[in-house]
Amino acid sequence: MLRTLSLLLPALIPSWRFFKTVAPSPRLWWRLEGGDWAPVRPRPERVAFATMLRRLVWNPDWNEDLYLVTLSERLVETGSAHSLHELNTRIARITGAPPGARLQFRLTFVTRSGATILTEELYRSDPVEVPG
Repeated sequence: MLRTLSLLLPALIPSWRFFKTVAPSPRLWWRLEGGDWAPVRPRPERVAFATMLRRLVWNPDWNEDLYLVTLSERLVETGSAHSLHELNTRIARITGAPPGARLQFRLTFVTRSGATILTEELYRSDPVEVPG
């Protein structure tokens, strides 16, 4: 029994050393060519208690958001063509961009320097046509 518990405990209470680094998370913005920038999936200001409880068990949008963050980090670090394609495809689907429109996204990082909040754009994609 103790052996099973010793194997299960690290999965239930992970170590912070699991992460290579702790850094600002990228913010993902989108626009149709020439339009205004908007967040890809904006966070609601308030969430009902029942919704919070349901999200503890079932939250596919949050899982996809975590995947988008991973793709964004990979794109900034290595310039991965796979990440670029996946981001374009998923952003077009999430935002409901119409077929034939020219979609563009950017990645910003928000950091704090004393009392000042700084926003730095680390990547801006070329506009791509949304497939039909």
